Amino acid sequence: MLKEFKEFISKGNVMDMAVGIIIGGAFTAIVTALVDNIITPLLGMITGGVSFAERVVTVGTASLQYGLFIDAIIKFLLVAWVLFLIIKALNKAKAAVVKEEEPAPEEPAPVPEDIALLTEIRDLLKK
Repeated sequence: MLKEFKEFISKGNVMDMAVGIIIGGAFTAIVTALVDNIITPLLGMITGGVSFAERVVTVGTASLQYGLFIDAIIKFLLVAWVLFLIIKALNKAKAAVVKEEEPAPEEPAPVPEDIALLTEIRDLLKK
């Protein structure tokens, strides 16, 4: 069982997935910093500094902080939007690179005269 586990771990797919998860975590930190430090303050300026974090409804002795939930939704949507824009730009750049590397399709070679003549004779014999 230990040998099988070692083979499983050393396969390329598992290693690729591990690298993807680590890079994804670092990338998430970058996008979160962008949203928290640039986009959210800009939105705050546009909306006149409205902060939902302080919005609370008190029901009896319970305090429902719905503002924090609204902030979490807004942050999620902003992070998703920024990721969408970044991935879209990366895909566009990748497509441009692939298009440059792609060789032009070759035109079919001209049919030799003897083959063309034999094809014509065959077609006439079929008729």
